[in-house]
Amino acid sequence: MTRGGPAFRCRVGKDGHVARSSVRGKAPASEDTTSPDVREQQERSSGASGGGKRHRALAPRRRRRRVLRWSATVLAVVIAGTAGAGYLYYQHLNSQIRKDELNLGDGKIAEPTPNAAGQTPMNILLIGSDARDSKENQKLGGAKETFGGTPLADVQMLLHLSADRSNMSVVSMPRDTLLQIPKCTDPDDGTVYPASNGRAMTNESLGHGGPGCTVATWQELTGLHIDHFIMVDFAGVVSMADAIGGVPVCVKANIHSRDNQGHGSGLKLRKGTTYVKGKQALQWLRTRYGFEDGSDLARAKAQHMYMNAMVRELRANATLSSPNKLRRLAEKATESLTVDTGLDTVKKLYDLSDELRQVEPERITMSTMPNRYVGERVEPTEDAEQLFRLVRDDVALDGKDKKKKKAPETLSDDPAAPDAEIAVQVRNGTRTDTLAAAPGRAGTVAGLLAEKGFSGAVADQGVAPVEDRTLVRYPSADLEGDAQRIAKSLGIPLSSVKRSTEVTGVTLVVGADWREGTTYKAPAANDKTPDTAEVLNGADDTACMDVSPGFTW
Repeated sequence: MTRGGPAFRCRVGKDGHVARSSVRGKAPASEDTTSPDVREQQERSSGASGGGKRHRALAPRRRRRRVLRWSATVLAVVIAGTAGAGYLYYQHLNSQIRKDELNLGDGKIAEPTPNAAGQTPMNILLIGSDARDSKENQKLGGAKETFGGTPLADVQMLLHLSADRSNMSVVSMPRDTLLQIPKCTDPDDGTVYPASNGRAMTNESLGHGGPGCTVATWQELTGLHIDHFIMVDFAGVVSMADAIGGVPVCVKANIHSRDNQGHGSGLKLRKGTTYVKGKQALQWLRTRYGFEDGSDLARAKAQHMYMNAMVRELRANATLSSPNKLRRLAEKATESLTVDTGLDTVKKLYDLSDELRQVEPERITMSTMPNRYVGERVEPTEDAEQLFRLVRDDVALDGKDKKKKKAPETLSDDPAAPDAEIAVQVRNGTRTDTLAAAPGRAGTVAGLLAEKGFSGAVADQGVAPVEDRTLVRYPSADLEGDAQRIAKSLGIPLSSVKRSTEVTGVTLVVGADWREGTTYKAPAANDKTPDTAEVLNGADDTACMDVSPGFTW
């Protein structure tokens, strides 16, 4: 992980852009050097004077500018709002943001194809770490013997921002999900963590070199290209809740999350709605003893309620309007944040928050990866693959997408070579979350192509991708015609012919939709979100957690 930055002074505008000047000489006359506590007192005093009317008149406009639509990016706006004190301070905050590599695995997932307007979706993995690597995190996080121990990714949420920025889908994965953790390499010391021998709990991936291994694990499971990650520790969660004056949560009965053996988060609330902040907010996010059946699934449900409530609270109040509160919060926030190198500055985080704030709460859909129990753990089900496919295809989970007209198939301007001269590699991508790869599919389909006159077709046994649908990839425009010719010969729709930088030649990936037989039949479109995903709409303010009878008081 790296830190650092040059020493200049500048102003950061509301648009996040920086204007620099030398730090030599006296501070500019416009620079406020008053201490934060004194300045806050002056602000309170001025609010009682005649000038306060003007401040009040401007407040709604300022509030709207500072509203965020997603909890983790509160940090970005907080940081950006404090940067006006000068470029030195801006760089100071930058230096506190911890950075790590995005993907520590060997596998790569092709970026999604832009839509007709040239827009592409964005996928961000939000990670809540249980790291106890500081006194503050230790105080919030538990036993002394765990100080400096291997951290676990106890909260994992994939945030999918649609290509047209009209909607947002969030998929949570329970921390005790059993899956294959791929081989990962620690970027700091080169330590190689071999792929898990069998299945392991997904939260262990963070200890295999860092958050980049959690990203690699998600990509391996979902087939989604992940653009960024944001990881927050205990102190960061507390800072965010404090920044907005608390988050409203609801329980249907009095709850005390503590049993006679000492298990539980310690959360103690009365029936109804309570604004939680500080340590109590963290307790809510960590509670499973006392919520519903006491499982990690119940905890994920409570986390969804919390995140949605935070979004609504940010829209409804202006507790982040004080520059001094923002400045003090930014110090703590940047210390508790780890991001990939694509988000390693205040400016980049601000730009990301600008993208996210385009979505209205009514178009935010929280969901949980469909799963089933395996002993005390869980594993993905067939419905999980359907959910991941919807996200891959940029289909809104709330079902409110406008019906898209089926675009006519467009033939390439690049003429195809004669069939016998087209070189094509065939790969077996039939493995799913629940089924092993169908044996011999690459060889079978390569043989089928050879029978049709494509003598350059060969089975590539060295690569085993995972694809729910059969597709043909090509690397450059001069091979598009060849790729389309291969697809047409097998009855594969041209919409499944994709340009990709992940291949070096025309490549046919036999997907899970063609596990057997020699005739391909494109599956009928099913864009319904599975009921087992337990979706929650971002605008739903009536959600309330059930309480286990043994944890009431």
